Amino acid sequence: MKELVKQLLKTNPNIGLSIARWTLGLVIFPHGAQKLLGLFGGYGYSATITSLTTQMDLPIVVAFSVIMIEFFGSIALILGLFSRFWALALAVMFFGIIVTTQLEHGFFMNWYGDQTGEGIEYSLLVIGIALSIVVNGSGKWSIDGLISKK
Repeated sequence: MKELVKQLLKTNPNIGLSIARWTLGLVIFPHGAQKLLGLFGGYGYSATITSLTTQMDLPIVVAFSVIMIEFFGSIALILGLFSRFWALALAVMFFGIIVTTQLEHGFFMNWYGDQTGEGIEYSLLVIGIALSIVVNGSGKWSIDGLISKK
């Protein structure tokens, strides 16, 4: 078990990975804060749970996971704490978003408001950045890097 944790925390001390990790965390954080805390014009936890379970027909455990992954996962990514885990969780979550809501709308986001939903391009970017973190780790200046040195 200790060896598994060590492998999960091991990271390539590359500044590019840190930039990817910070970017992903900083982009996802406002979405999580909207859903959990009602910040940035969001509706907060109760309204988001209701929306995800009634309008989107997601099971309560999935709705709860979406909120937790976006909020706590983004903070953990910014700090570089268990980055592989949180990046994988985001990649799986955004794959689910593609399959359940975006695929039918094509590739492009709804930049001009002329389609009924969002395409997959934003989600593909999130998945790509997340998978680079899964493969390589947190990069330089991360809590994972500090822990793995000990």
